[in-house]
Amino acid sequence: MSILDALLPVRDLRVLVTAGAGGVGAAIARAFHAAGARVHVCDIDRSALDRLRAEQPAITASMADVSLVADVQTVFDDVEAFLGGLDVLVGNAGIAGPRGPIETIDSVGWERAIAVNVHSQFHFARRAVPLLRRSRSAPSLIIAGAVAERSAELSAADASRTWAVVGLMRALAVELGPHGIRVNAILLASAGPDRPGADSARAAMADNAAAVALFLCSPAARTVTGQTVRLDGSIASR
Repeated sequence: MSILDALLPVRDLRVLVTAGAGGVGAAIARAFHAAGARVHVCDIDRSALDRLRAEQPAITASMADVSLVADVQTVFDDVEAFLGGLDVLVGNAGIAGPRGPIETIDSVGWERAIAVNVHSQFHFARRAVPLLRRSRSAPSLIIAGAVAERSAELSAADASRTWAVVGLMRALAVELGPHGIRVNAILLASAGPDRPGADSARAAMADNAAAVALFLCSPAARTVTGQTVRLDGSIASR
């Protein structure tokens, strides 16, 4: 295998992408599909799922709230039905947490953010690992998420989410390494909704995240595990 060939995943990987119908998740799903993978996505947004399926009929899908255990079970029932197993899990689901001084943060908003951003990673990893252990295609688990671009923008919810998922990734990398399962994280800087060029910056960041996800599942990354790849486009644009 040439170096260039080693930079792409092998074909026919069975891939699940959470929150995969729009934004970063959809970019990752499309990239794996283009690389010859069989891809299943889940998302809470029915209209986004319909648009993705119309664009890429070969990508199968489930509608799900990633924070609900029953919905996670439904997703994995669909994964086994459509894909027959799993080689790659990309846990991409995430929402913006509440902002402001801690005494003003609403507990309902906090709990919802932690449920989607942290608990979902646990629920999906717990269900995925038995399938990944049976994979013969260098199985990989990728945790993806957004982080504030600058420390001044980092809220308590953002910080809690970021360090929780990084800690989970590192612990799983140690736990699952003996089973041949590699675990890494991709963290994306926030473009900020009100900044000039934010839409194009988000699109470029999504494409960059997709490229990194492909690399992390490629033969070239076969010794890469327990690592956090932080994509900070703001540095390059300054």
